[in-house]
Amino acid sequence: MSPTVRIYTASSSATAPAECRGHVLISGSYGGTYNAFHAGRRGIRGVVLNDAGVGKDNAGINGLDYLDGVGLAAATADAMTCHIGDGEHMLQFGRISHVNRCARQYECATGQSVRDCAERLKLAPIIDAAMPPISGGGRYVISEVPGEPRLVCVDAAPMIEPTDADSIVVTGSHAALFQGKPDGLIQPDLRAVFFSDAGVGLDAAGITRLPLLEQRKIAAGAVSAASARIGDARSILADGILSHVNATAKSLGGAVGMPLRDFVGQLLARWRASA
Repeated sequence: MSPTVRIYTASSSATAPAECRGHVLISGSYGGTYNAFHAGRRGIRGVVLNDAGVGKDNAGINGLDYLDGVGLAAATADAMTCHIGDGEHMLQFGRISHVNRCARQYECATGQSVRDCAERLKLAPIIDAAMPPISGGGRYVISEVPGEPRLVCVDAAPMIEPTDADSIVVTGSHAALFQGKPDGLIQPDLRAVFFSDAGVGLDAAGITRLPLLEQRKIAAGAVSAASARIGDARSILADGILSHVNATAKSLGGAVGMPLRDFVGQLLARWRASA
């Protein structure tokens, strides 16, 4: 192993530094195919993502099989041992929950520390292959009726646009703050916004964005990762069961255990009547 091989950390695969090329990446992203795709494009030796509580249809870890397809060693960290959205915290505290076939070749295994796994991944070859096409990463206008807010689904929260101001937005993303710090990810003044709870995780990291949105009086909530596929906003809307709501959402009738589609319907009816 070359002594120049390093371990890089990032809040997400999409924003990982260009300098990680040729090295090992610890990404705060959930381990679905969307983030696996972005990690694989970096020309790295291996990656550790967050399992986001695994969730419905294994959506929090299905990127591992995807990366096996291009020969990239990959693993996920248990969300109950470290903070999703924070690669540095994952490297310091995380424990491995799942590994793909390629990673097992370098003796990566469930229960290892993320750091131990990352050190082993330094032995893997650089994979600089074309990534197979993926589904997801889409933006969908579900409803646009005069006199009521638009209803928009985005598979990743960074896809929210300035024109979404005054809309109801359902995202496929987790509700964590990157590195636990306030950021400008949700810039427009939305009527309401919803996320996956990513299994909630250690220190409730998966839902730390909700109080920040409460400060802006934006109704916000998260659905159980076990009820809907993280990374798939239309699944969040159709299948998601609210596990957490902020005070503004609660004041509008949102409650833990409510199907998200029912709450969104109530919001649309409320704002339609007041128009």
